[in-house]
Amino acid sequence: MAIIDELRTPLYFAAGTADLAVRQARKVPALIEQLAAEAPGRIEAVRKTDPKAVQEKVQEKVQATVVGVVGVVGGLDTDLKKLGETAQDLALRGVGVAAEYAVKAREKYEEVAALGEESVRAWRGETAEPATEITVVVEPEPEAEPEAPAAEAPVAEPEPAAEAAPTAKPAARRTATRKAPARKAAAKADATVGEAE
Repeated sequence: MAIIDELRTPLYFAAGTADLAVRQARKVPALIEQLAAEAPGRIEAVRKTDPKAVQEKVQEKVQATVVGVVGVVGGLDTDLKKLGETAQDLALRGVGVAAEYAVKAREKYEEVAALGEESVRAWRGETAEPATEITVVVEPEPEAEPEAPAAEAPVAEPEPAAEAAPTAKPAARRTATRKAPARKAAAKADATVGEAE
């Protein structure tokens, strides 16, 4: 059964990926219409911008970036031991981040596989969840048995039953498995037999 699940999961993943692609593809026409509606306004805004103002803004950003990089480079600690510890710390962090991403990737893989399984069930016309059968066992209530005849009374006693023939053993087992009302009836029968003797 595990081998079948291992084979089905990638297929469900592929079906889930296809289903997600179809869902995203359905959104494309609306996005195209939105872009077509916004395009004239954006084109007009680009036409109205002054190229000199754009050039000045770019130069200011480049200068700010260069100043930031020089500050970082100037502030670097030249101590090689500290750099080695920092590199080791970064490597350990990288391993931790990679493990975290691996777990997240596995979770997403399983989510897409579950979506694919639901999609396959929908394509087949099956229900989303398999039906779970619930059965309730109804036992009949024990009825009060009529008082046992005098012939059955010795069978209820364990000592004579052990000494009796092998056919008496099933009767002894039968009396041992009876429920409380049956035991009361057997006790009454024993009491009447004991009084009669």
